[in-house]
Amino acid sequence: MAAHPPRLANSLRSFTLAEGMMMVVLGMLALVFPMVASLWVTAVVAIAFLVGGLVGWITTLNRARRLSRLISFWRLVVATLFLAAGIWMIQQLSAGPLAAAAQVAVLALAIGVVFLVEGGVATVVSLTHRHVRGWGWGLSNGIVTLVLGLLILTMKPMNLVGVLGLLVGISFLFSGVDLLAFSASFHEDGPD
Repeated sequence: MAAHPPRLANSLRSFTLAEGMMMVVLGMLALVFPMVASLWVTAVVAIAFLVGGLVGWITTLNRARRLSRLISFWRLVVATLFLAAGIWMIQQLSAGPLAAAAQVAVLALAIGVVFLVEGGVATVVSLTHRHVRGWGWGLSNGIVTLVLGLLILTMKPMNLVGVLGLLVGISFLFSGVDLLAFSASFHEDGPD
């Protein structure tokens, strides 16, 4: 690994250590409260869609003079779809347990696809960084995330309501351990 300046190495170590600890804590909470974690994941995605739609509208209107009418129109269409999806998801979550369960199941399928891609990327990145101490944790993270993605995509929709929280918890836990191992690789060899 290329040597980093001490301040950069300390900063990177501190950031990855904090992120790793946060991921471990979130992972453990999701494992203890899987139904709550499933609903929270869905709510966060709904809020992200709302924010993305609002930001899309604002930035498109601010840049409308510099963009063609056709591009502005399509950007506003996409932003409106984000807003509509976010509003619909929130309505589904507040419409009762059955509607919320259906929403969580649909989101679980999308998360399954994301886990497949994330697992593939983590696996490739870890294999290309075998010279870094702790690279095996990255490989483990990639493989576990790939397996979780496959598991999500092959489950029956109604089984996903609580299992989604468990799977996200496992993924967060492995990601956190991976980040903690990565932060340990930035220890300076000299005395403190």
